[in-house]
Amino acid sequence: MDYVIGIDIGTGSVKAVSVDLEGKSFGAVQQYYSFNSPKPGFHEQNPEEIWDAFKKSMDEMIVEVGNMPKAICLSSAMHSLIPVDETGAALAPMITWADNRSAEIAKKLRQSEIGLSIYKATGTPLHAMSPLCKIIWLKENDPDLFARTSKFISIKEYIWYKLFKEFKIDHSIASCTGLFDVNQLIWHKNALNMAGIGDELLSEPVPTDYMKFLESGVPVVIGASDGCMANLGSGGIKPGIAVMTIGTSGAVRIASDRPLPNEKAMTFSYILDKQTFICGGPINNGGIALQWWLKSNSKQELEETDYDQLFAEVAAIKAGSNGLLFLPYLTGDRAPIWDSEGCGVFFGAKLAHDKGHFSRAVLEGICYAMYDVLVAIEENSAPVKQINISGGIVKSEIWMQIMADITGKDVVITQTEDASAVGAALLAMKTLGLIGNYPDLLATDLKTIKANFSSTEIYLRNFIIYKKLYADLKDTMHEFHNMNAQRD
Repeated sequence: MDYVIGIDIGTGSVKAVSVDLEGKSFGAVQQYYSFNSPKPGFHEQNPEEIWDAFKKSMDEMIVEVGNMPKAICLSSAMHSLIPVDETGAALAPMITWADNRSAEIAKKLRQSEIGLSIYKATGTPLHAMSPLCKIIWLKENDPDLFARTSKFISIKEYIWYKLFKEFKIDHSIASCTGLFDVNQLIWHKNALNMAGIGDELLSEPVPTDYMKFLESGVPVVIGASDGCMANLGSGGIKPGIAVMTIGTSGAVRIASDRPLPNEKAMTFSYILDKQTFICGGPINNGGIALQWWLKSNSKQELEETDYDQLFAEVAAIKAGSNGLLFLPYLTGDRAPIWDSEGCGVFFGAKLAHDKGHFSRAVLEGICYAMYDVLVAIEENSAPVKQINISGGIVKSEIWMQIMADITGKDVVITQTEDASAVGAALLAMKTLGLIGNYPDLLATDLKTIKANFSSTEIYLRNFIIYKKLYADLKDTMHEFHNMNAQRD
């Protein structure tokens, strides 16, 4: 059987997916791994553990299918950083995208002219997640490790070096480092100077269709980042289509033929291939906010029935939660506010509100946060007419209806799982000429949820208050955060 393997190297697991030449997945193998948090704000992983998971996933997938694939292509989580020596051996644990130790560095950069110029050139938001900020932190806080480092690389570069003994970085992963000029496709001098490094400490940038061959003769395409691959795997590379994913966190992304910088909202512009940028923004508080709300009202471990009961309660409440609003910034937030000191807020609570109103307000608040990103993206892009949606949200029809109503867009359920790995497989097929163009994944039998525009009118009025509420409370949030931080 002719097939390709897309491998997604995620934050919690590696997943290998077999995809036939029509773009349909038919098998998957997954290997999990752990993370460590040795100090508050730190989030680290062992790159060797991830390499082992990669090998096992790839080998098991081949054994499961029974013959060698036509190609393999890699998708990877963004913003990781590993200091390595000249042999590619890790000198310290990998710092993941979730690590927040360089938050103050990012905050200062966002407030500076040089920082904004770097953002516009690189397309990477100035945030603790970016390798630029991580490298500056290492330079300032661990000078010995900084001095001993031969290369600063990502987890995909680590795996690529293990496979082929060369330091290469694809344009997609490079474009989310904060160190790479996305227009000239070279390392950005001002960003390098800010980090205190030369380009010799970074891998050689190559296109996302760059490939090498394993000893077995199977070609391996270097691929792109998981967010870019998810758009490809979800059918989100055409004009007028946005891709929304809500899992623990959330993201909104569209395809563009050029970067779409937005200094105020600091949306990202990452490279998929030579013709395509994937532009958008991430939020911190997706399913994690819903999980927090459920746990706060439960005395036991959560089960699927708890979610089902909540969604049933929400469906009985009218749009707008009877004037109750929720700011979902329980862990601060990224786009478009970029505020790590923000907090969650219920506003407008009255005696008439019961648990169902609060539950619906939580779902609406998460959707407002996603819509806030979408509005920022549309400021510089063609209007979005359709949203392809995936992640945990697809398990709830009422939650998807709320998203359709708040955005006023058609919501289409696409690939509910494996979108990044499927996208990697499609990129491999196009690179090898197995397909001429990416297939149209938006088949007519996919479920579409239409907006109820009477609800949309209510939500648009409430969204204005949602935005004003954060603006009015921002300084107070920061004051309260700092007061409690000093007390701790």
